[in-house]
Amino acid sequence: MSYASDVREKLVDRAAKLLGINPEEIKDEMTLEGDLALKSTQITQITTYLEDEFDVEVPFMNFRRQKTVGACVDFVADILENE
Repeated sequence: MSYASDVREKLVDRAAKLLGINPEEIKDEMTLEGDLALKSTQITQITTYLEDEFDVEVPFMNFRRQKTVGACVDFVADILENE
């Protein structure tokens, strides 16, 4: 079972709310800190939200090291698939 689409939906929706933008503006190839200009506290809010939604631990530093939105989605989906 692939969790990627569920993870992407939750991640993009949360990031869009934090940034005050339309979720459709967020693309998989965008970087969190570069393209989206997310601050560390906002990234923490996203990981905490994902943890609550999926009842899984998302290591903040490993999540933050992912280069793009798509890589973050894959990272969290891998955690869920290996649980």
